[in-house]
Amino acid sequence: MKPVLSYTIWFSQRTGSTLLYKALESTGVAGIPGEWLTEPDPATFGYQDIRQMWQNGMTPNGVFGLKISSVKLDEWLRTFQKELLLPDGLSGPKIWEEAFPACKHIFMTRRNKVRLAVSWWRAIITGEWHRVHGLQPHQEEIVEKYSFDAINHLLVECTLREAAMEAFFAEEHIVPMTIVYEDFIRNYNDTVMKVLSFLNISTEAIQVASPFYDPIADDIAEIWVQRFRKERQAGWDNIAW
Repeated sequence: MKPVLSYTIWFSQRTGSTLLYKALESTGVAGIPGEWLTEPDPATFGYQDIRQMWQNGMTPNGVFGLKISSVKLDEWLRTFQKELLLPDGLSGPKIWEEAFPACKHIFMTRRNKVRLAVSWWRAIITGEWHRVHGLQPHQEEIVEKYSFDAINHLLVECTLREAAMEAFFAEEHIVPMTIVYEDFIRNYNDTVMKVLSFLNISTEAIQVASPFYDPIADDIAEIWVQRFRKERQAGWDNIAW
């Protein structure tokens, strides 16, 4: 069965997308917006896989959710066009809506891209992408694993990913709901309720679970942020930060 309503959470890394996913899943009425397209290979993803994805991400009320970055976006668009027997000449968003009916778009971002890049690098080297509420922090000593080159690369990569998402939206003049990480973590419950309203899902009697994850940022992350911003601007006449 096709969804009656779909939504896509577009994210770069470290913007709170998994925190939002868990919150929306907890309501029982907003689909299950997992990363259904992260692991599969677009080249071998067939129509039956699409149907299975709908079932995996849909709640009984017919709402389907998905979260995705811009990686392999063009490949997925070609796959959907082929498997859904769509005509040539359709824009990316038009193809997307055929795969995800009545699709609404949520764009997650983070104002401080340096902190985003540092958080991303920290997750890569520790393997701790999320910390379930109440669990002990990662104990590995990582202070000497600072890497200017890695953080600089991730800073550029997150910017390019967001640029790709904006280019996708611009094809059909889509204005997504924008969620800013720094605001989301301060206004968790209100943000989730605003998402439900954006999706035209009734919030009456809805209970949102407490945050499933705890913050990971620590003193080491802050040391790296300050070190990187100074090294990145070394020799500049006009210091931005």
